[in-house]
Amino acid sequence: MLVREGRAAAAAWVEEQAAGDPRFQGAFFSGSTPAMPANGVLPATSDVDVVVVLAGAQAPPKPGKFGYGGVLLEVTYLPLAALSVADDVAASHYLAPSFSGDHVISDPTGLLGRLRDHIAPPFGHPDAVRVRCDDVLGTMADRLRTLDPAAAWHEQVTAWMFPTSLTTVLVLVAGLRPPTVRLRYLAAREVLRPQGRDDLYQALLGLLGCADADRQAVQRHLDELASTFDLAATVGRTPLFCSTDITPAARPIAIDGSQRLIDDGDHREAVFWIIATLARCQQILAVDASPAQRRAGELTFRAAVTDLLGLSDAAGLAGRRAALWGLLPDLRQAAAALTPA
Repeated sequence: MLVREGRAAAAAWVEEQAAGDPRFQGAFFSGSTPAMPANGVLPATSDVDVVVVLAGAQAPPKPGKFGYGGVLLEVTYLPLAALSVADDVAASHYLAPSFSGDHVISDPTGLLGRLRDHIAPPFGHPDAVRVRCDDVLGTMADRLRTLDPAAAWHEQVTAWMFPTSLTTVLVLVAGLRPPTVRLRYLAAREVLRPQGRDDLYQALLGLLGCADADRQAVQRHLDELASTFDLAATVGRTPLFCSTDITPAARPIAIDGSQRLIDDGDHREAVFWIIATLARCQQILAVDASPAQRRAGELTFRAAVTDLLGLSDAAGLAGRRAALWGLLPDLRQAAAALTPA
């Protein structure tokens, strides 16, 4: 399937399934597909991210991932209130890219077009890029301050790992690349290496803990993830934020996508999403699996985090957080060097 065909399927879903909602205010593309060439091949390991804007101050839970028209969509609801101040949208590292070009799907009120007209012209200006970089740093700091050592281990690791991975997003935002999720480490490497900053990239992998990860170990834990994924997809009944990420339809992204990275020699870059997906599986097993299945899942998750990230307790997470604070000056300097003059 071509990228333009995937986008067309997404637009058809919006028209057929979302536009009839009386709360509907518009929809736009997000994620990595807006940056893909229209006539390029949409990878089987990619979904098409769609944001549906609904009237009100709060949005209902997202539909998440599902198949439609031969493509895997990931649909998120966004409250209209989140788009009420154009300068705030322009400052958002994850919202602004959707208004940097022609990424609007449906715009019945004209609001999304006005946001695009406000954000797109100065999007690449150094001042605008610095504002979005500051947003990344602020988000990172806020989330790392809230680590709870009393939480379940998979919750602790998730709460630490995602803000830690924003170090790569800072690089992407500074380099005018889309702030992707699953492939953020690979994308950051593609930005840093041409700048002669492989040392910084190694440091980012070191913060995560996988700079020296062995390919065979990563493969072994991906194989364990595949079994855990299938179990969680089978037993999961309770609606959770991550539920639609752990389904047969989403399996090509989590499992096949990670396998592709390993096969390409990018096993270290696969670690982030392997651990993230294992944690999501564990969330499901914790509420819907039998005691024996839960315990087996916990052991699988702990083994992966120990082997691939070198972490086993809250003290280790705190140490990594301190190391990140120590790397921030170099990160800021690198982001400044990447920012267009």
